[in-house]
Amino acid sequence: MSDIWLHVIGLGDDGPDGLSAAARDLIANAEVLVGGARHLAMIGDGPAERLSWADGYRETLDALLARRDRRVVVLATGDPQWFGIGAILARHVAPSEMRILPAPGSVSLAAARLAWPLQEVAAVSLHGRPLESVRRHLAPGARLLVLSENARTPARLAGLLAGDGWGASSLVVFEHLGGARERRIDGTADAWREPAGADLNIVAVTCRADRGTVPLSLAPGLPDDVFDHDGQITKREVRAATIAALAPKPGETLWDVGAGSGSVAIEWLRAAPGARAVAVERDPARTARIRHNAAALGVPELEVVTGHAPAVLDTLGGPPDAVFVGGGVSADGLLEACLAALEPGGRLVANAVTLDAERRLLDFRARHGGDLLRLSVARAAPVGERAGFAPLRTVTQLRLTLADHS
Repeated sequence: MSDIWLHVIGLGDDGPDGLSAAARDLIANAEVLVGGARHLAMIGDGPAERLSWADGYRETLDALLARRDRRVVVLATGDPQWFGIGAILARHVAPSEMRILPAPGSVSLAAARLAWPLQEVAAVSLHGRPLESVRRHLAPGARLLVLSENARTPARLAGLLAGDGWGASSLVVFEHLGGARERRIDGTADAWREPAGADLNIVAVTCRADRGTVPLSLAPGLPDDVFDHDGQITKREVRAATIAALAPKPGETLWDVGAGSGSVAIEWLRAAPGARAVAVERDPARTARIRHNAAALGVPELEVVTGHAPAVLDTLGGPPDAVFVGGGVSADGLLEACLAALEPGGRLVANAVTLDAERRLLDFRARHGGDLLRLSVARAAPVGERAGFAPLRTVTQLRLTLADHS
């Protein structure tokens, strides 16, 4: 006997007409139907009990899970695994108990309409996510498929692009893809004047920089002047070396302690898809700058905590995969607390520019191991009518992987 009690079925804008016979039979024989008001309306009346997400997400989920002894069908939009309910349900229901039947989602349909190879497209969802997330993906010639939050998203997106120097980018808005009301609207970001249309839409963007716009690389070492800062910033060349030492990987978490402008945490997030970062800074004015910088550079998901380390570290959850200490190295117990938070394989990197901080790193290395190096950078600068190299402050850097800890 099958253990499957839950089916998740993706619907296109054409509703049940676009489903396979097997999917239609599952809906017809369901004892419980779950979905949004739009999905339930597509199915029409029937004997099945109905649960609507409009009654509250948590309440509906609990009610759904309480009906494991019945035939339950959850209706979703397109592919339920693409930022959808299928991925959420998989956290609560074993794969052996559920079956997911996807329909072509708006991303696939939009790529098909434009003949864009999906493997060459960046798909960005703005459902419940900040508009600024798009900025991380802006590059000359880049193709984006942006899932809109609502009917106002295309105009907001056009405004962001134009304001950031990408006004020449072409936009194609698709509404109700795959349905009888399918509609296409073409334009450019700087000339977008279209009124709000359907809430159900996706925006295809071909990125083109305006004259004078300097695109930003995802590689670490962004220019210092792209960050708003008060002088407390890990300089460009040292930052690139620091990110290399931290070795970000997709899905990993960084604690940036004494974050200053947040430059290290921001570049960590830009370097690794799906990564997470927490910036810890005691100065409220600086935490405001960190949030501004994160949004401006396309990683508004950066978590910012105002507090004093090491005391605040216990509130961050964990464990982190890497910790960077850029400020407050001399604080009693800070390096030890950061090391204690790591698990085997975790990385600790700390930078020092003062003698007191350097002594702290030397003492810490004597007790816990790790590598020390000095980073010296000189930049060409005017010297009267000529030019010469002006040295930046020398940085002493500690690098320790927990596997080295004895």
